[in-house]
Amino acid sequence: MTKITPIPGKGGNTYVPFEKRTGDSSVVYFTRDLSEEGLKKIYDRVSSVIVGKVAVKLHTGEAEGPNILPRPWVKELIRSRLPEATIVETNTYYEGSRYTTEDHQKTLKINGWDFCPVDITDAEGITTLPVRGGKWFEEMHVGKTLPTYDSLVVLTHFKGHTMGGFGGSNKNIGIGCADGRIGKRDIHSRPGNMWDIAEEELMERISESTKATIDFFAPHVCFINTMRNMSVSCDCEGTQAEPVVTPDVGLVASLDILAADNACIDLLYSLPEGGGKAMIERVQTRHGLRQLSYMKELGMGNDLYTLIDIDNDDARITAAEAVKDVKPGWRPDRYNTFWGRNPH
Repeated sequence: MTKITPIPGKGGNTYVPFEKRTGDSSVVYFTRDLSEEGLKKIYDRVSSVIVGKVAVKLHTGEAEGPNILPRPWVKELIRSRLPEATIVETNTYYEGSRYTTEDHQKTLKINGWDFCPVDITDAEGITTLPVRGGKWFEEMHVGKTLPTYDSLVVLTHFKGHTMGGFGGSNKNIGIGCADGRIGKRDIHSRPGNMWDIAEEELMERISESTKATIDFFAPHVCFINTMRNMSVSCDCEGTQAEPVVTPDVGLVASLDILAADNACIDLLYSLPEGGGKAMIERVQTRHGLRQLSYMKELGMGNDLYTLIDIDNDDARITAAEAVKDVKPGWRPDRYNTFWGRNPH
């Protein structure tokens, strides 16, 4: 039997406005409160599905990366809401400060992720999870210990990405849970070229990898995206990340990964006075919007949603209403310190 070579979809550089989408709708929560209290408030809206042994997946970043999630936020969330939780990570595919487990552990300490257990899930091997309904993969290689957890809290720094266009919950899981040697290689590479796969095909491979993980944890998985310090560069670029120019927006949370990521994209497109221009350019030139359309094709969630403003008595609002008062330009907040160089 002849093996059929998959063909990537199209349209990853075309934004579909909210009013032109069809299908079912999910609930997305929103707050402008970028602080420990804001994170706790929005986590409480999606926490009911979290049970048992809890993994918190976040991007811990390259050494002294300036834009990673504020450690005080995560420390307070775990102390007050998830005292037995473990942060989970994997080693990187590229050579850097997180390439080996030994170097990764040093970087975790430099970046301040030493207030709770951190499990580098592929430190002692790998395992596979099935990819149901995919066209690129039948299974995805992930860290060996990932399936030992009962629930997954996906705590994402929403930002740009050199190849993916944007890094939301989908990228955080799809790349971040794939192991550093096989899973990430299969997503990014063909023989002889480490970074050969790009645009729509890359978005589809990332999404299929994500599907393997969230299918395993469902329904015990929730998604929180932090729209703060949104460089067009990923946290994997560390101190070499492009300067932040996009204004901070707030926190988004949902039990639907597609709705959460799509809401963040809608908020960027809705920023007044072209505030989202840099991020939008990064997303479209990399064809990153294919992440969204392919997640919908895979049945991973809905691109329609009701946006709930938890700052204002749970009013139902549009993305444009959520950001109408956001001023263009980025301004550092009190959490912009570098763990390795400044007091915490």
